[in-house]
Amino acid sequence: MSLLISNAYANPGQQQAGGGFELLIMLAAFGLIFYFLIYRPQAKRVKEHRNLMAALGKGDEVLTQGGLVGRITKIAEDKDFISIALNDSTEVTVQKGAISAVLPKGTLKSL
Repeated sequence: MSLLISNAYANPGQQQAGGGFELLIMLAAFGLIFYFLIYRPQAKRVKEHRNLMAALGKGDEVLTQGGLVGRITKIAEDKDFISIALNDSTEVTVQKGAISAVLPKGTLKSL
């Protein structure tokens, strides 16, 4: 069978260098990209939302993530729930985390 197929031998020429330093530089670059494009903006949003939750007070006009607009009537400090009056006769209870924005005073009257 060796008459038809020639033997292949490895070329004893140059061998590639290690490449460990280039790999470390590339991993560091990917780490920086991950930090500045993904982690840092998300951490900033979480911090702003946490500050928003801490600043909520009775009488504030708020917008929920579900699109409800109302005025805060009661805040339960021991639990994470607040009561929001949507109009004179309707009141709903939502979690504090469901509040997406605090609206300027008088927004409910302009709607």
